[in-house]
Amino acid sequence: MPPVFYTDKLSKRPIVTSVSVMTTLKWFALTLCLVLTACNSQTSTTSEAENSHSDRMNIVSPDWGNAATLTAMGHAPIATGDVRVWDRWVGSPKLPISITDLGIRYQPNAELIAQLPVDMVIDNYFYEHARNLYGDVPAESVMSAAKGETATWADYTEPTRKLGMLIDNPKMAEDYIVQSQKDIQLASQQFQQRYPKANKFAVVQFADANNMRMYVANSLFQPALEQMNRELVVLGKGNQWGFVPIRMGDLAQLDDETCLLIIDPLSPITRAEIDNSLIWQRLGYGNTRCVGELPPVWIYGGMSSLVSLADNLSEVSLKGGEVL
Repeated sequence: MPPVFYTDKLSKRPIVTSVSVMTTLKWFALTLCLVLTACNSQTSTTSEAENSHSDRMNIVSPDWGNAATLTAMGHAPIATGDVRVWDRWVGSPKLPISITDLGIRYQPNAELIAQLPVDMVIDNYFYEHARNLYGDVPAESVMSAAKGETATWADYTEPTRKLGMLIDNPKMAEDYIVQSQKDIQLASQQFQQRYPKANKFAVVQFADANNMRMYVANSLFQPALEQMNRELVVLGKGNQWGFVPIRMGDLAQLDDETCLLIIDPLSPITRAEIDNSLIWQRLGYGNTRCVGELPPVWIYGGMSSLVSLADNLSEVSLKGGEVL
């Protein structure tokens, strides 16, 4: 385009103004507007993201079972109790470092609770006595346990789905159930490759060198082993907690094909006393009979305990007996 000429009345000199320069100035102004609009849009998006994050429900659960399953699902509570000994009794999943320790689970710290931004408390009947400490915060009970004499897979999927409803995210719970079943099946395959002949298990936890709890059909070991195509062997009918108390000599009733699984924790003193026990030596575990020791799993937990148990079993080192 040819330049446009006009005369400055004061200077009497012709001045050249290019239309292309004027066009550039217009584009610069338009670009500046777009940039400012984009910045404003980005600020709005960031604000919306922050609001979305703030909509996440702040759950407090004094119960380890619910706390563990919520954490494994991806919606960890902001607080639970006895965090200092979590690794000793629960193990997996690991709690986020940001979680608040309520103190003793059965008697949580009231002053600490008053400072927490709690939207809901998820507990079970064992902790209902402490609900008054949370003021007018709504509380819901979720319990993973056998409804009959034998625990089933449904006894653990249903409470998981209830947790999903309570946190307003049923899909998260459903996805976790599906993934849990896949994880257990994978653990089963890994165990099968290592110990193809080990199919029967008795599960105990020592109270001292001579007394123990044997976990039976109404404990979480039943559905976990069943999902792994393994058999749980028991000596008697369990109480409401899923175990029957036995003494070391009672283990002689188990057949030679049954592998004994010992659930930690096991103190060094108790371990030494067991090794020195003449009864234990006569039983032959580790020599003529199969035995294995598993890391801690929260025995009164939910779906996450089933997965942890399967994972632990897939990595266990068994010794003794003909099944190996």
